[in-house]
Amino acid sequence: MQDLEPQRLSFKLAPGVAAGTAALLALFVAWKLIDPHAATTAAPRLDPAAVAALQHQAFTQAEAQPGFTAPQAIQVKVERGETLETAVQRLGVSADDARQVVQALGAAMDTVHIKAGLAFEAAIAKPRADRGPVRLVGLSMRTGPASALTLSRTFDGALRLRQLAEKVRDDTAVADGEIQGSLYESAEKMGASPTITAQVVKLFSHKLDFQRDIQPGEGFKLVFDRKVTESGRTVAAGELQYAELHGVKFYRFERGHDVEYFDDFGKNIKGFLLRTPVDGAHITSLFGLRKHPVLGYTRAHQGIDFGAGTGTPILAAGDGTVLEARRWGGYGNWLRIRHSSGWDTGYGHISRYAAGIRPGAHVHQGQVVAYVGATGLATGPHLHYEIWRNGERVNPLGAKVPQGTVLAGGELSRFNAQKARIDGLLRGGGQALAMAETKAATLRR
Repeated sequence: MQDLEPQRLSFKLAPGVAAGTAALLALFVAWKLIDPHAATTAAPRLDPAAVAALQHQAFTQAEAQPGFTAPQAIQVKVERGETLETAVQRLGVSADDARQVVQALGAAMDTVHIKAGLAFEAAIAKPRADRGPVRLVGLSMRTGPASALTLSRTFDGALRLRQLAEKVRDDTAVADGEIQGSLYESAEKMGASPTITAQVVKLFSHKLDFQRDIQPGEGFKLVFDRKVTESGRTVAAGELQYAELHGVKFYRFERGHDVEYFDDFGKNIKGFLLRTPVDGAHITSLFGLRKHPVLGYTRAHQGIDFGAGTGTPILAAGDGTVLEARRWGGYGNWLRIRHSSGWDTGYGHISRYAAGIRPGAHVHQGQVVAYVGATGLATGPHLHYEIWRNGERVNPLGAKVPQGTVLAGGELSRFNAQKARIDGLLRGGGQALAMAETKAATLRR
């Protein structure tokens, strides 16, 4: 534990205030303290249940200071336009005490350029007569995914600043769970970051319609690289190695400088066109005859509509070149992309185009090319999506588009070796990770 004492800052508190310090320190018993003077023999680690029990005991049994209540924890967030000093003063401490707290913290962090939303926890004791300022027992603040600062009281009333850090290690995680709520929420409970889950959604958009194909309780499995703390928290996610959903399996495989995903048999999952060119959307209107919601009469609906909020990103369904990006009658702001072999895709009612999207621009599958809107003849924000084959519109849900490539020879052998490694992880790691993440989530709550 590294102690920083730029100066001894006494608040002239009774020695009994030290008892309340236990409440603050108990919040961090799960952290490894960096202390150059600590004994070489490490104390045994506490499990999350023991940590929670000690934390509860510290707050409920802390010795009450003469004339003050027992210390209690207060959560504080710096508000917009507020300084760290005024945020500390909001606890009820005096202006002079708040100034000294910020001065002490300044030895380890920038206390001037503070962003709104910065959170910290303080342990304070309130006067029993409800008169005068409260007394600050200590303060804790997370400064990174695996680091924190604590400011606590010594026996003589001075403030001591400590820097705390948890070790972070590289890990390959196996998440095995069920979809309850959204895939994002369910995957996060298993330790996956939103970035990892977004990649999963993008991969499966080639094969699945998330509105119709995925139901609550559907099982999923993920294998991904991550950086994890000693207490089991994922602080950074790396590469997605494997994903399984609705009976479809994808394995990561490097081909030269390119990273692609293949199924069990070495077939590239990257289809010619995405089935769903907008994440998280649901189909609101199908291809065929329908009564137009604005014009009021029946006519052919030559695409499908995806309901989504204004500003939702629209993805290029495949690699190609922008053919049109213009206003086009009832379609409002319209985008048409030309792909190979006589295939085009069209996107209507766009609110705005992404940067660089103009006729002649080259785009890649999954690239954000525009944003959902309600321009043209539309009753609300949605994406009108069309597929054209040799100049004729076809039903996007039934179009037989070209499939991906299949590995062979040496590449297939390397892929099978990689697949065997992932399969071994799946057989041994899913349940253990789920239990560890559940314990970590319980501790965070």
